[in-house]
Amino acid sequence: MSYAKRRADRDGAFSGNVPERAIIDIGSNTVRLVVYGGSMRAPTTLLNEKVTARLGRDIATTGTLAGEAVELAKRGLKRFALLLDDLGVDDIETVATAAVRDANNGPEFVENLRAIGLDPRVLSGEEEACLSARGVAGAFPGASGVVADLGGGSLELVEIEDGEPGRAISLPLGTLRLPEFREAASGRKAMRKALEKALGKGAGEFREGLGKGRPLYLVGGTWRSMAVYAMQEAGHPLSDPHGLAIGADRGIKLAKALAAETPESLQGRDRISAMRAEKMPDAAVLLQALVSHIAPSGLVCSSWGLREGLLYDRLSPHMKAQDPLLAGIGVFASQRGAPPTLAARIAGWTVDAAPPRKHGDERLRLAATMLALASMQIEPNIRHPQAVAWALHKRWIAITDRERAMLAAAIAANGNHLDLPESVTELADAEALEEAICWGLAVRLARRLGAKSRRSLQVSRLIVREGTLVLRLEESHEALFGIPTEKDIRLLADRLGMDWTVETVANGKLHTEPEMIEGVPAK
Repeated sequence: MSYAKRRADRDGAFSGNVPERAIIDIGSNTVRLVVYGGSMRAPTTLLNEKVTARLGRDIATTGTLAGEAVELAKRGLKRFALLLDDLGVDDIETVATAAVRDANNGPEFVENLRAIGLDPRVLSGEEEACLSARGVAGAFPGASGVVADLGGGSLELVEIEDGEPGRAISLPLGTLRLPEFREAASGRKAMRKALEKALGKGAGEFREGLGKGRPLYLVGGTWRSMAVYAMQEAGHPLSDPHGLAIGADRGIKLAKALAAETPESLQGRDRISAMRAEKMPDAAVLLQALVSHIAPSGLVCSSWGLREGLLYDRLSPHMKAQDPLLAGIGVFASQRGAPPTLAARIAGWTVDAAPPRKHGDERLRLAATMLALASMQIEPNIRHPQAVAWALHKRWIAITDRERAMLAAAIAANGNHLDLPESVTELADAEALEEAICWGLAVRLARRLGAKSRRSLQVSRLIVREGTLVLRLEESHEALFGIPTEKDIRLLADRLGMDWTVETVANGKLHTEPEMIEGVPAK
């Protein structure tokens, strides 16, 4: 097959996203393939497939990878290699963690994988911890605190300071090993004490006061399922656990509640798999021990970890410095007819009338503009709920719940939906939402004035002069002021509590303040 044909196949397979990179993560519990596209600063997951091989299930008792688990893993890995070849993905990174690292027959397993065309790198415990920390740094720019990455075979702890990993340690406290502590203890309380002792002994080389009073970033599928549980219990209006932040006291209450659950009681819950349900009660006891040992200010769930750390680690300094929210939304919106250049023109045109004020910033306003413009590609009958769902539920990076609500409010106002749903009003105060509504109404005026044409934005200006909202139009384009425009400017002016007027000026004199040729009085 020719390169051009393969490229066309790749483009068509993922709705315009080109699969650029793939990571194969050979863990103690699962073997996973993830294919990424879009901006590598905020990558889009195009394919995510796993095999629950449980390679590390016998490490503690036999010191080896179980034969059945090895065969299951190899079967999945052969499939992954074939998929990547068919997709034409050449940039593939294969890593193996605790199970392969600790097993006596780990080197033999690695050689078997080389025979099928993979080149796995066996990470040391410290490398694994630092890569997880880099994933957190990518998702939370400037993060400081402690990262706790819970896998099947191990628990990695690493200090992070202003986005840079510090001291790191790997402890044999993965979810596959926690049952040993439970079975050796007389109850959950005794299990917790045993885990606290193991943490104290294993993390003794860390400096005094490790992470005390600072966030504890939780990485790994089991922690993530626990965050989903917490959101369900609280009736949280959002669905993505990434970025969920709770105080340490609430974290302890959550852990106690989960430790009292059983795998059977958890399996019936939406979005909690049977595999995670089996491990969550034991992991909850570990979380109690961790919070007791570290005394953090609070807990933060990070969906970015080892795999994202591998991506982030390879970025150039200028790519790392990009804003991940704008990088992610920029790619998403571009695929829906709203490239960043168009959004920047609209944002520049609206900034005088609807700037970021007390609650937002220019970064968030630009993100809202991109999504508002992109939403116009959705069919009208489903546009409003789907566009609001983009704001609230898509996995945007480096954004707070309040900022999500402001995105949703701006998108809704762009479609002239000014009665916001409870899922939005729960997340931000009325003043912040009002600011965002004005952003959306200004975008609506800008895009409808001249069908988003570059020329319409060059021959017009929206300004505020002495408390009046003023739309200025060059004489050549005065006919742009039609009935829809009149409705839109009135909507925005009413929201801002201002009068409004339209001025026609001589061609080429838009940015000066000569006498107007004609004015339309405020209504």
